Amino acid sequence: MSLSLDQIKETLRAQRIETPSWAYANSGTRFKVFPQPGVPRDPYEKIADAAVVHRLTGIAPTVSLHIPWDRVDDFTKLAEHAQEQGVTLGAVNSNVFQDEDYKLGSVTNPDPRVRRKATDHLLQCVDVMDATGSRDLKLWFSDGTNYPGQDDIRARQDRLATALREVYDRLGDNQRMLVEYKLFEPAFYTTDLPDWGTAYAHCLELGPKAQVVIDTGHHAPGTNIEFIVAFLLRQGKLGAFDFNSRFYADDDLMAGAADPFQLFRIMYEIVRGDALDPAYGINFMLDQCHNIEAKIPAIIRSVLNVQEATAKALLVDRDALGEAQRSGDVLAANAALMDAFNSDVRPLLAGLRAENGLDPDPIAAYRRSGYQEKIATERVGGEQAGWGA
Repeated sequence: MSLSLDQIKETLRAQRIETPSWAYANSGTRFKVFPQPGVPRDPYEKIADAAVVHRLTGIAPTVSLHIPWDRVDDFTKLAEHAQEQGVTLGAVNSNVFQDEDYKLGSVTNPDPRVRRKATDHLLQCVDVMDATGSRDLKLWFSDGTNYPGQDDIRARQDRLATALREVYDRLGDNQRMLVEYKLFEPAFYTTDLPDWGTAYAHCLELGPKAQVVIDTGHHAPGTNIEFIVAFLLRQGKLGAFDFNSRFYADDDLMAGAADPFQLFRIMYEIVRGDALDPAYGINFMLDQCHNIEAKIPAIIRSVLNVQEATAKALLVDRDALGEAQRSGDVLAANAALMDAFNSDVRPLLAGLRAENGLDPDPIAAYRRSGYQEKIATERVGGEQAGWGA
């Protein structure tokens, strides 16, 4: 059934996008991290920046944490600070890829001491979830091998399954495990979680509290990501997205920057699967590193890009599309999607923001706010936050 304008607006009002704490910090390439004035020096300042994004867009009320990058002495106090700022803490992301011990892997390492260390870190992340009230534990592993024969491929899968099971069993009743995959990098011969099928198989084995994360930058060129979305939705195993754009590898550029049509196609499958409502349970997260562009405006732009792709997906004439599909009219079916994609939804969204008491143009509002100049002046001294590369 095609949606009315009022239904589209109501759906867009309910949309929620989670921003990542690390996107507000310094990042860069393999060769250099590029500092910027006003970058947060601690998790409290990251949350303050995230709150600005939410106040301007109205649809970014949660912030992902990354441990140990966002480690504090009192996570309950951090959660209270977030609430005071008008946001809440979202997914807790583990880090088992930046320790010297993990050169040959973390939970799949051939050394049982290293595996224990890595698994203990994952369990500590669940402790953080308990303190912050976070629902989601997001797991990404850089584990893999560089050379044939370097390690036993099947044994590494057994080690992975053992660690996942221990952490899964530690989760509370209202907590979930989100398992992320990545085609390659930093391992180049085998990656222990290389694709959605491997992640899905492990989640299926674990149980209902384990679901798959789709990072849009973690696929081979030409991969049909919307097919993966449709399949996992059908199986009830799509738990979250990491939205970003890529040209070559895991580029972590602004969502929709490289291929806005792909983002639209992905969001159409979400709409078609009635999975956009926050009650469905999918966590629509950003996972980006803003290396050369200003942090906060770039995150706002990403949030708006996802919102625009969603609005276009909601405009698809599903009655016409369904009729064309049933009759085998290939061109009419394609036209139903293209008509929606080619629609300019910016006036619709600007009007919706005005109706909600927001500035119609969040980017312009941020530039006028003076916030960038304020933090550049105030955040002098101390050590700027970064992703530790």
